[in-house]
Amino acid sequence: MLLTASHAADVARYSPRHLAFVVPLVALHLSCLFVFVVGASPLAVSVFVGTTVVQVFGITAGFHRLLAHHSYRTSRFFQCVMALLGVLAGQNGPLWWVAHHRHHHAHADREGDTHSPRAGFFWSHMGWLFSERSIPLRDDLVRDLARLPEMLLLERYYYVVTLGYAGLLYVIGGWQLVVWGSVLSTVFTYHAIWSANSVCHRFGTRRFPTNDDSRNNFLVALVTLGDGWHHNHHFSPYSARHGFRWWEIDINYAVLRCLAAIGVVWDLRLPPERVTRAAAAS
Repeated sequence: MLLTASHAADVARYSPRHLAFVVPLVALHLSCLFVFVVGASPLAVSVFVGTTVVQVFGITAGFHRLLAHHSYRTSRFFQCVMALLGVLAGQNGPLWWVAHHRHHHAHADREGDTHSPRAGFFWSHMGWLFSERSIPLRDDLVRDLARLPEMLLLERYYYVVTLGYAGLLYVIGGWQLVVWGSVLSTVFTYHAIWSANSVCHRFGTRRFPTNDDSRNNFLVALVTLGDGWHHNHHFSPYSARHGFRWWEIDINYAVLRCLAAIGVVWDLRLPPERVTRAAAAS
């Protein structure tokens, strides 16, 4: 994999000066150590698992498949619910997340890609968040979302959702639930989602001729509820289904099928039949 001039320049621009990004990110990781203070309990572990699943689903099925790629349709109310679940994961507001993701698809592993592993594995995983390039909101890429007042509200006050949830956990079960259900779950979700940018552009299998380094990775697919079939996704970005083969586990798509069966979502977009036939033959 060749390191382009822009990727080299990116690495040279590591800058921890934008404290609004860096301090919360570092503090949240360090706060995981409080698990040795608060201990564990069946309730705390259950809250960790439940919250993590909701956070990952909110990002991958909400921010990613719905807001970024319009892979399926739903009511404006349920779209807001999905965006709210995505915000709960603590990865900034929906407009910021979607804009950076759409920019990634437009420049994947080429000049301008904000988080390509060609600039280094750590850079693609989380290092780019320490660069000033991670700050700007690319307004021109999210005009569709910027027209919706509820999205602008979530974009501006996303931290209220995450802090409010932490407060609710404290009321229910004290600091133990806060650590397990807000800190540990969020950090786990961070690294699960970031793995699509790093692991899935470096390790895994390919079957389609794409102009990037995307890979399908089974382990990442498990922790992201199906978004680890990243190469499939880069070949057919609009598809609501990322796992093209029967054994490519895609929990997100299964949930979306269930929601479609009861009329909550509809018009699930799928790749052309020739694509799935090619996948089956590979």
